Formats: sequence, structure tokens, C-alpha cells
Amino acid sequence: MNKALLDILVCPITKAPLTLNEEGSELISKVGGVAYPIRDGIPVLLETEARTLTSEERLDNGKK
Repeated sequence: MNKALLDILVCPITKAPLTLNEEGSELISKVGGVAYPIRDGIPVLLETEARTLTSEERLDNGKK
């Protein structure tokens, strides 16, 4: 994912910043509690396509 693009994308629900997951397959909105898929390099920022984060994902602060 292009860093410049990631810097301007926000969650369409909360308008909060998005972060790329470790696998590079989803954009995470911690505030919204959802993850948006990236398909063929294109973020799909549709509420109907988002999945709800698990409790563990919501609590994870990127520490591994």
C-alpha cells in the first residue's frame, strides 16, 4: 500500500485514521472497530464490506 495514499485515507464511518494490518490485506479502524479489505491492491472502504474486529484485535496496540 502506498504510504501517501494511506496517509490520506480515513474510515468512512468515523473519519478516523486507518492503519495497515501486518499482512497488508486490510485497513484497520481502531476507533470504528472494523477492518476494510484490500483487494487487488485497492482498498474497499464500504461499510457493507467491513468486518468487525475481534476483542483481541481491538485491544492490540501493535505490540508483538
